[in-house]
Amino acid sequence: MTRPHRTEDRPVATAQEHAHAWSPQTARARFREGLAGPTAGVAAGHTQANLIAVPADWAYDMLLFCQRNPQPCPLLDVTDAGSATTVLAEGADLRTDLPRYRVWQDGELVDEPTDARAYWRDDLVSFLLGCSFTFEWALARAGVPIRHVEQGRNVPMYATGRACREAGRLRGPMVVSMRPVPPEHLRAAIRESSLLPAVHGGPVHCGDCAALGIEDLDRPDFEDPVVLDDDDIPVFWACGVTPQAAVMASRPPFAITHAPGQMFLTDARDEQYRLVGVD
Repeated sequence: MTRPHRTEDRPVATAQEHAHAWSPQTARARFREGLAGPTAGVAAGHTQANLIAVPADWAYDMLLFCQRNPQPCPLLDVTDAGSATTVLAEGADLRTDLPRYRVWQDGELVDEPTDARAYWRDDLVSFLLGCSFTFEWALARAGVPIRHVEQGRNVPMYATGRACREAGRLRGPMVVSMRPVPPEHLRAAIRESSLLPAVHGGPVHCGDCAALGIEDLDRPDFEDPVVLDDDDIPVFWACGVTPQAAVMASRPPFAITHAPGQMFLTDARDEQYRLVGVD
C-alpha cells in the first residue's frame, strides 16, 4: 500500500495544558479555531469518532462495508446527504470541528485542511465510526500505560495482510492501531477494551506483528512509531482508518475523512457504549 502524503501539524492538541479536562464543546471550538493534532488524551470520558464522507451514490457501498466489517468500522451515526450535523454532538459542524481533515480524489490524497467547508458537497453522506482513543481512559484507570501519550506521539497504525470483506465497489485491508502493553497489564487491556465493542472492542492480535503481515513496527503506514519497553507486548486493535485504506484501494471519485488520530469529539459519554453486567 502506498503511504499517503503527510503535512506538518500545528501544535499538538494533547500537548495543550488541561486538554484532558476540556469539555467536548471546548475541544471542538478549539479545533474550529485552527488547533490541530492528535486527540488522544482530550476530553476525558467522552467518545471519539472517525469520519468518512462519501458521495451519496457510494453511501450504500460504505454502509455495507461497515456492516460487513464491524470491528474496524463500528457505526455510531450516519447523516443525511449534505448534512454537516450529527445526533452525537449538539450544535457541532462536521466541516469545521475536527482538528484536521483529508480530502481524497480518485483514491489520491489531495489536501489536509483544518476546515473542510471549501470541499463540502451537498451529496456527501457522513459516517461516524467508534475510535479506540475512547477506551484508553478505561485502560488508564486499570493501570495500563498508554505509551504513545507518554511519548507525546500519535498512535501508530498499520495496514495488515488481512483483507476486509468486500462490499460493492469497496475493498481493502484491515488497518490496526498498536499499543505496547506490559505482560502484567495484558489481561486488563483485553478486558477493558472488550467491554466497548462500539469503539473497536478487544484486540485482534497480541504479539508477533508478522502474523498480521506487518513487516516493521518502526515503519507504521499511518502516523508515528512508538518505543516499546523491553518486556512490552505489541497489542493490535482494529482501527477506523480502515475506510481510508479502502478509499486508497477502491478509488472512489471523492471522499473526505479525518486525519489519522485527529478525531471528532462527541458529547456521548464512554459508559453509554460500555457493556453492562459482564464485568
